[in-house]
Amino acid sequence: MRYSPEQLERYSRHIILQQIGVEGQDKICDAKVLIVGAGGLGSPAALYLAAAGVGTIGIVDGDVVDLSNLQRQIAHHTKDVGREKVESAAEKMTAINPDIRVITHKMLLCADNIRSVIRDYDFVIDGTDNFPTKFLVNDACVMEGIAFSHGGILRFDGQTMTVVPGKSACYRCAFRQPPPPDAVPTCSQAGVLGAIAGMLGTIQAAEALKHVTGVGTLLTDALLTFNALDMSFRRIPLRRQENCPICGANPTITQLVDYDQAVCALK
Repeated sequence: MRYSPEQLERYSRHIILQQIGVEGQDKICDAKVLIVGAGGLGSPAALYLAAAGVGTIGIVDGDVVDLSNLQRQIAHHTKDVGREKVESAAEKMTAINPDIRVITHKMLLCADNIRSVIRDYDFVIDGTDNFPTKFLVNDACVMEGIAFSHGGILRFDGQTMTVVPGKSACYRCAFRQPPPPDAVPTCSQAGVLGAIAGMLGTIQAAEALKHVTGVGTLLTDALLTFNALDMSFRRIPLRRQENCPICGANPTITQLVDYDQAVCALK
């Protein structure tokens, strides 16, 4: 048998689910998921994917832990201030589940390196903090044919969508270009309720698990938004655009580009 008695107990709440069972847990343990950003969204996503037993989890971040991160970035503790975020997150992930493999990518993604990083994974979680990287992740995943989850938070609001290249609307189908620099405030400028990072990051983790197991319906062709002040959720229908510059019938974006850094609603 593939699983030891301890592992059977660890994953028992998955295995007894009719939709998952041993076969579904096998798929989870064989899966490779990349998390871009070890911050507000990446932290809860990383911890839940580790707990679920995702066999290989990559995590990309070039930053170090700052004291102001601790209000929402739950993979990092006070003792980790000044430490590389990927190392801090990896330590917590393997503490939860020593059976998983964590690959740390201490780097900033750019047009020259992103495709070589993401192509080894089955699913990508975008937990980045700037629009240029969000568009870069979208375009690279479309080019590589890799499904991914987009997410963003600011103040009391969050939004997310899942993209399956060739089958669903992509990020550019909804948002064609990054906004002008300084058009959107950062969390450090506008603030963010820490708990909504957990709300959204766990949705992204659930989408990853649904994708690798084939269970349920993914959050495709829709943008899910919520406001925590009144706990209202809204699902905005989307559809794949034939004139989309990256996933449309005649794409005009054939090479990845690095946009000027414009601030965004997440970290």
